[in-house]
Amino acid sequence: MLAMRHPGMAETVEQLVGRSAELEVVADVLDDLSRGRSGALALVGEPGIGKSRLLDELAERAEALGHVVLTGSASELERELPFWVFVDALDEHVDRLGPDALAELDEQTEAELANLLPSLKGAGDGGGGLEHERYRAHRAVRRLLEALARDQPVVLALDDLHWADSGSVELLGALLRRPPAAQVLIVFAVRPRQLPERLSGPIDRATAAGTLVRLDLPALGAEDAKALLGEHVSAGVAAALYDESGGNPFYLQQLARALASRLDQLPAAQEVSLAGVAVPRAVAAALADELALLSDPARVVLQGAAVAGDPFEPELAAAAAAIPEHDAVDGLDELLALDLVRPTDVPRRFRFRHPLVRQAVYENAPGGWRLGAHERSATALAARGAPATTRAHHVEQAARHGDADAVAVLREAGEATARRTPAGAARWFAAALRLLPADDPQRPALLQAHATALEATGELEAAHAALAEALRLVPGDASAEHVELVGACAAVEQVLGRHDAARARLLAALEALPEPDSSAAAELMIDLGSTAFYRMEAGEARDWADRALAVAGPLGDAALEAAAAALAAMALAIDGEREAADHYRARAAALADAMDDEQLAVRLDVIAHLAAAEGYIDRFADSLAHAERGIAIARTSGRGQLFPVLIPAVNAALFGLGRLRESVESLDGAIEGARLMGTAQPLAWNLLSAAAARMMCGELDAALEDAEEAVAISRELHVTLVSSYAEMILGLVLIERDDPASGIELLTGIGGGAALPASPGAWRGWDLERLTQGYLALGRTDDAERAAADAVAFATRTGLRFSEAAAERAVARVALARGDAEEAHARALASIAAAEAIGAIAEAAISRAVAGQALAAAGDAPGAIALLERAADELDACGAVRLRDAAERELGRLGRRRHRRTRRGSGDGSPLDSLTERELQIARLIVDRRTNPQIAAELFLSPKTIETHVRNLFHKLGVSSRVDVARAVERADRDAQA
Repeated sequence: MLAMRHPGMAETVEQLVGRSAELEVVADVLDDLSRGRSGALALVGEPGIGKSRLLDELAERAEALGHVVLTGSASELERELPFWVFVDALDEHVDRLGPDALAELDEQTEAELANLLPSLKGAGDGGGGLEHERYRAHRAVRRLLEALARDQPVVLALDDLHWADSGSVELLGALLRRPPAAQVLIVFAVRPRQLPERLSGPIDRATAAGTLVRLDLPALGAEDAKALLGEHVSAGVAAALYDESGGNPFYLQQLARALASRLDQLPAAQEVSLAGVAVPRAVAAALADELALLSDPARVVLQGAAVAGDPFEPELAAAAAAIPEHDAVDGLDELLALDLVRPTDVPRRFRFRHPLVRQAVYENAPGGWRLGAHERSATALAARGAPATTRAHHVEQAARHGDADAVAVLREAGEATARRTPAGAARWFAAALRLLPADDPQRPALLQAHATALEATGELEAAHAALAEALRLVPGDASAEHVELVGACAAVEQVLGRHDAARARLLAALEALPEPDSSAAAELMIDLGSTAFYRMEAGEARDWADRALAVAGPLGDAALEAAAAALAAMALAIDGEREAADHYRARAAALADAMDDEQLAVRLDVIAHLAAAEGYIDRFADSLAHAERGIAIARTSGRGQLFPVLIPAVNAALFGLGRLRESVESLDGAIEGARLMGTAQPLAWNLLSAAAARMMCGELDAALEDAEEAVAISRELHVTLVSSYAEMILGLVLIERDDPASGIELLTGIGGGAALPASPGAWRGWDLERLTQGYLALGRTDDAERAAADAVAFATRTGLRFSEAAAERAVARVALARGDAEEAHARALASIAAAEAIGAIAEAAISRAVAGQALAAAGDAPGAIALLERAADELDACGAVRLRDAAERELGRLGRRRHRRTRRGSGDGSPLDSLTERELQIARLIVDRRTNPQIAAELFLSPKTIETHVRNLFHKLGVSSRVDVARAVERADRDAQA
């Protein structure tokens, strides 16, 4: 029907009829855009129904309104070019704008875009990020769209999304989940029966949220069909064509082109398949008749163009057709005259009249000829210096079995796309494997690469099968390759929840080793120790670590020794053996800190286990430093297998240090990335971590939602470390949400009893203090006293200050409940000292509030007020809003009303003085009429986090609506300028 002008289709004059209702929707979304509202519109319909024509009409109206219109289109035969739809829409525009387009973007965003848009090549780091962090590219494109919409609204129009590559599908889904925080309208056309699976969920959620309008295009009515055909077509012919076409505009026009004069020769009303699309037999026959009218030279050019691509260049069409370029140009004139192809706004680029025309031409070309045409296309592209990703499609179609050069191209294409579009990489690796002889020595490595790409897209069973095949091809000896494959296969089994199978595989490999004291043996022992963690067997993990250390030490392999020591430290730390854990931690840290990033890149398990161990034994600052180094190395090296472990380590360290808001925000991207990966274990781990942090920030509804999702996901993994932790966190959240009975039942059940022996490391005392609060809420003071005593006993045995702070506070709470204010005050002060000794500022602030309550109970109002005011300020700075509010309520009972907490360095008396920097930033975005989802997208935070900040704004400014927030900010700004 219509060709978009993207890089540019010349304007067509085809009539748009029968779409009055749809045009009203178009007018509405454009009106919303002009009024400053972003949004999305999905045009859904069968092939030929007029999606592209309506998309073009929308683009013309948007341009008439002065909006920037950026258009891109997917193509069936180029569906694995990474992010092609967005490259098609954005790259040329960004190139025309030059540096101004990126002026307001930060370096990280610019680097991400440079890895995506060819026009920015050279500005990126070349790494392309990790497959676990594909969301960073999504955020960068969102930021770019916001920058482009700075001066005028932007319409991003994307056609034929049913053919989009996996990267483009994920990116569009991300933009639908978090729309750009600017005047941006995203419009896309897609076939319902070919809707990519990963796009259906985001479309449904955005539709339910009201941020996307879905427009399903119906067939034309008989009168509209007659109007489309024109007055020169008689009523009888129009009726017959309408019946045969079913009201499909493209089918209707195609039949009119070829069959109006021979109506009695119409085939029977049946359907045939054209590239997987059911097309009326009459339409297919009409297309065939139209093509039959071509001269032989023009037909060959058209077939070459169908192989070369859509849009195509005459030079590549000539190469595919094996004819001189001047002959191709002559044939092109005939094709243009017959309207089979049309010019675009870009010189020497042409498009087919409709994708179905291209499909008909491609499928009608002889099969053997197509093989040669693809081979010639690949050769021509190689001569141009085109990258492997551009050549791979043609190579895949034409290569012969055993073709080493073809395998190399496909493998290169897979490696080039693995970190950004692993689904596309998996396709290229699979294609290379099909060409590779079964006994080729590079097959195991290629299978492993294929497995890694599959794992990154959540296809764990297929990844496991690929690794198992690779193992069958590698001799079962002590080779590094065999041991690495065994470990990789076991790692996938662990993610699948098959921990016993992983253990059995590793044991069998260890027993089969001819040398029990080799580096290969130590590697397998370390893997066995890691597996023991997931089966909640910390003692077994320690035993394997000790055995690995005994082997690694004499070998003089510092990296191997560091890995074993870090594993031992983690096993001991989980069991609360602080001194022994710290001994191994110091050994591992000394070795790791002496290693450069390149050395650590191949042994990131050292950093992962070391950071986790430090988080369990009060060394939060060390844990944060090591985890952040590990993340940086993973990003630089592209080795992201342990990335899902490192992010929660960062979160736990920030949590322990009392940087609660940062703790929540550190997980926003991790959760987004885990959802993209589609694997249950990392997602559950990040969700349970977020639930704990949100609970401390007072976001109890959001915490409950995250905890329940984590439990639901992890239960599919059966009883494992992750599922146990998830249920513990859910129990803690329920206690905080005033359902202590349910929370206690869940927490003690999964925690191994009232003393919570299954709770890990320093967190056991913390969990027991929450259990104490639950018992007190139910009036079960004796049970609360026992829980507090268990916490004290654990803290005394381990010497863990984080547990000591929680234990002393638990005793203080029980003393308050029993009316012993003096004991409560003394215990609370001891808790403060323990927390401050390790930099746990939030814990110290909570205990300070308890100490204030104790002084209030003892009648020392001035002392209580001083403690409670300091506690409220510290809790506010940490982001613990609910606990801050509780401290302020205590102050209210003492007659001290607090209307604001002044930010450090402020003092001009403005109502905005009470806001944190983040809250002030959000308040100004509210002034700009940004919605919560838009603010979340702009600040790279979750909508839940923004909701909490907005509630805090209401509380601090004493208002009850967003309008009032905007007025308060504008009033304060006017006062400041006066």
